[in-house]
Amino acid sequence: MSAQLTCIAVFYLLIFVVGVYAARRYSKDETPQDLLLAGRRVPLLVGIFTLTATWVGGGYINGTAEAVYSPELGLIWAQAPWCYALSLVFGGLFFAGRMRRLGFTTLLDPFEVRYGKQVAAGLFLPAQLSEIFWCAAVLVALGTTFGTILDFDVRTSILISAAVAVGYTALGGLRSVAYTDVLQLLCILIGLGIAVPYVLSWSGGPKAVMHSYVEKMPGFPQGSAVWLWFDTALLLILGGIPWQAYFQRVLASANEKAAVRLSYLAGIGCAVMAVPAVIIGAAGSVVDWSTMPSGPPADAAHILPHVLQHLTPPAVATIGLAAVAAAVMSSADSSILSASSMFVWNVYRPLLRPGASNREMRCVLRVAVVAVGTAGTALALCVQSVYALWYLCADFV
Repeated sequence: MSAQLTCIAVFYLLIFVVGVYAARRYSKDETPQDLLLAGRRVPLLVGIFTLTATWVGGGYINGTAEAVYSPELGLIWAQAPWCYALSLVFGGLFFAGRMRRLGFTTLLDPFEVRYGKQVAAGLFLPAQLSEIFWCAAVLVALGTTFGTILDFDVRTSILISAAVAVGYTALGGLRSVAYTDVLQLLCILIGLGIAVPYVLSWSGGPKAVMHSYVEKMPGFPQGSAVWLWFDTALLLILGGIPWQAYFQRVLASANEKAAVRLSYLAGIGCAVMAVPAVIIGAAGSVVDWSTMPSGPPADAAHILPHVLQHLTPPAVATIGLAAVAAAVMSSADSSILSASSMFVWNVYRPLLRPGASNREMRCVLRVAVVAVGTAGTALALCVQSVYALWYLCADFV
């Protein structure tokens, strides 16, 4: 157990070092816009990685596995992965190019131009709450994973993870977030990719899992449930577009074409990255847990860490845990920065301190990062379901 904790501690240290290194590339003369948008010079490949990593958070992975495993939901109700992927595609098709061409700084800038500063500031509240809910969802996913695999205190794991994410985000803004996202997405891909073969082997192989799962899970909804299915799908697709975390990457792209390509390719990446979680959830539902000392998980939300702990070797479980931790930080830091950016640019700058200096704006941004991170952490300590928070995020925006 101590070796597993040591590995996770080293991983956290590595992420923090990368974030601090990226932050040191800033100069004292850079404007708040440079801090928010990395000077609008984010390379396309880095942009794809950071946008995909932002969407593929701990809630994305744990929530997908939870839905696939749950007898009441099943694969047909695991809508969030493909719906959020489509939201990125539609965002690129209808909004990304124009937003980047007009040179906006945040999602709320078009509303400020059209309706005025007060309206834009009012719209900040639901956008901020959505980001806080998203941050809380991914922190809960990490807490349950730590508690299941390492028998580590859930509250402590949430607090440590949030502190690391807040630390490098406050120091380097989008540049730190983007470059840590590259490392984090690679960790997710490797960590869950290594775990899947062990899980399938324990469950009888891919064909056996597919056959057993199709027989066990409910089919497509019937009657009035069909309309509920379409309603929730549209909620996620349309609700997945107006996110500052998304448009922050779009607006940080080098040009209009890069912003559109970024959206399309990240949407594909999001769909692909959901596959390991779907497999783990399906395998967990067909395993005969009665033959195992551990039994089934106490809650469907714990299925992914439960499978990693009991169906993979300890070393693989630790790598899988690192993957979930990477997913959490890649989403948490983005949500924290997004909400803080909107506050500084659309509330503080135009309404509270129109003549604020660049230095003051940078300081306020860092204070806002700490405040938003604290709010998301506090909510994470009080909630239960990852998937419920996920829907709530889309509903608010």
